[in-house]
Amino acid sequence: MASLDEVLTGLRAAAEPTRLRLLALCAHGDLTVTELTQILGQSQPRVSRHLKLLVEAGLLDRFREGTWAFYRLAESGAGSELARRTLGLLPADDATLRLDASRLNAIKRERAESADAYFRANAGQWRSIRSLHVDEAEVERALVEVVQDGPHRDLLDMGTGTGRILEVLGPLVERGLGLDASREMLAVARTSLEAAGLRHCHVRQADMYQLPLSDDSFDLVTIHQVLHFAERPGAVVAEAARVLRPGGRLIVVDFAPHTLEELRDEHSHRRLGFTDAEVQGWCRAAGLQPAEPRRLPGAPLTVVLWQALRPVAGHQDDFQSAGAKA
Repeated sequence: MASLDEVLTGLRAAAEPTRLRLLALCAHGDLTVTELTQILGQSQPRVSRHLKLLVEAGLLDRFREGTWAFYRLAESGAGSELARRTLGLLPADDATLRLDASRLNAIKRERAESADAYFRANAGQWRSIRSLHVDEAEVERALVEVVQDGPHRDLLDMGTGTGRILEVLGPLVERGLGLDASREMLAVARTSLEAAGLRHCHVRQADMYQLPLSDDSFDLVTIHQVLHFAERPGAVVAEAARVLRPGGRLIVVDFAPHTLEELRDEHSHRRLGFTDAEVQGWCRAAGLQPAEPRRLPGAPLTVVLWQALRPVAGHQDDFQSAGAKA
């Protein structure tokens, strides 16, 4: 419940034409100061001052991605509720807001064109790897089956890449967050999530060895085709375990051991797959309880889904028996 001071602070921050326009724009996803300046037709210092007030009032969230700063409607707290209620009062037929929306759509089209160019430049590499293992659609179906097995509110996808796992699992969760170190990949992911209408899912730039997240903050973490690039895969699993809530589930999707040295030489794979003992050992070392893995044989690469649960006191045996049935 918001205090009177919090409500007053939020109302003062929102009660200005430019700031109302900024709130309406940021409700549509992550936007940079440069993009907002372009839409509003105002100077960057002026727009930055307005954004600062909105962030301080708790109406917007701000996060950095390298040298860039992104803004988005606040996700939690008193300011989040106030921002959404305020936006509900804005007239849908307002000429200024319609013009802002038109300019925003133009920026989104530019993003989509940039994402398409990146895909075209890298499509050959991705196709050559996909041809070696089971169809991605089968992997995605297996993931959905696992996630449907229990209620999950908050999803974290580590090394999200193009955001595909958020697209697949987003409809099954209340909130989705994808983290990746590549700004180019994140640009692709944002475009994909916007096209899919998944406004409750978003992405951030982050180091998977040092997640900018608090302990016990997610009940589902996925690491999809990421560990074979990692210098320290056990440390990645440990970070995933740290942010899992008690009862939360980790799903690691990667390759079983193989001998395709060209993946190391041509595609920068650090590891040529993993054994069950390795992945389950990292999970146990991080305080997680592994379940029976699921194998999806391909030619020549086999994809494995490893699951592990962060135990809840008094229920340590439940997940193991459930995993054995999967």
